[in-house]
Amino acid sequence: MHDLHAISKLFQMRADFVEAQPFGSGHINDTYCAWYDQAGSRIRYIHQRINHHVFKNPIQVMENVARVTSHALARLLAEGHPEAHRRTLTCIPAWDGKPYAFDAAGNLWRTYPFIERTRGYDEIECNKQAYQAARTFGAFQTLTANLPGERLHETIAGFHDTPQRLAALEVAIETDIAGRAATVQAEIAFVRARAADCPRITDLIASGIIPERVTHNDTKLNNVLLDIATAEGVCVIDLDTTMPGSALYDFGDMVRTAAPTTREDEANLGQIGIRLDRFEALVKGYLSAATFLNDAELSLLAFSGKLITLECGIRFLTDYLDGDTYFKTNRPDHNLDRCRNQFAFVAVLEENMDAMEEIVRRTAQLVPCEC
Repeated sequence: MHDLHAISKLFQMRADFVEAQPFGSGHINDTYCAWYDQAGSRIRYIHQRINHHVFKNPIQVMENVARVTSHALARLLAEGHPEAHRRTLTCIPAWDGKPYAFDAAGNLWRTYPFIERTRGYDEIECNKQAYQAARTFGAFQTLTANLPGERLHETIAGFHDTPQRLAALEVAIETDIAGRAATVQAEIAFVRARAADCPRITDLIASGIIPERVTHNDTKLNNVLLDIATAEGVCVIDLDTTMPGSALYDFGDMVRTAAPTTREDEANLGQIGIRLDRFEALVKGYLSAATFLNDAELSLLAFSGKLITLECGIRFLTDYLDGDTYFKTNRPDHNLDRCRNQFAFVAVLEENMDAMEEIVRRTAQLVPCEC
């Protein structure tokens, strides 16, 4: 437990600190919910310590976050949105005006107002939640589509560079540090058979056919706050991986995490399938807000789910070959189970690609509606 009273003094709170407690289910940053007294009323703020072991340059992370959130707020205010301050995170400035402050131990902290009357969910419980999450991520991309100024920092270089991930796998196969390559020949063959898919999006970005956009890069449901009363998507959170990329990466990761019938580490591959109704909810929600997509992006929405799932499986397989040094594991062969799970879902997506593409075509021509 950090000294949150001391942390509170680093920021322009304009209120009196009362108490703080750990908050949320995140595994990377330290997050606290703090109560303050402001002229006799209790209000809440979120204080977060950025994990500088994961994010090697936390100042660049905060420069990205500050630019994106301030631009989103300015757009919402210009549009006269009645809940502008509730629809985006807002950085409380430190006393030197920066969107972050360092404590005595050298940790970087940031502070956001607590977005009241909302909650997050670790797992999707219904199609309405899938629709709302996808719509909220689409709205986030729309708000940031015209971000002015220089290119954002790459907070994790090559995060969705699938050819680079494939190259790293080949190195892991060649070096075989943990002596496991002989046991995963089927998985290696599965990847190599799909090597031509890996550069499809990166090549289109390089050619200018698909534009580089501001993307979130971690589009799980628990990174969207939903209104407690209406279940409407309110705000996207956890912006540390917000950086340049393709809108397809964000949509593809929504498919990877929301559309399977099992969790990503389910070892019984026979249980792995796709919920096409869930996929349709994602498409409808996303396209109801992401009105900026060009024809090339629309044509690859279904494929993006396959690519990001393949990429994730490649990362799990690489880590397994390297001796499980990156992803946390809870059992022997956990990364191998994850890898096989993702590859099984890739195969399911391939089997259903025609149906998925038809859903996209049909939805893109319709006036979006609630699910």
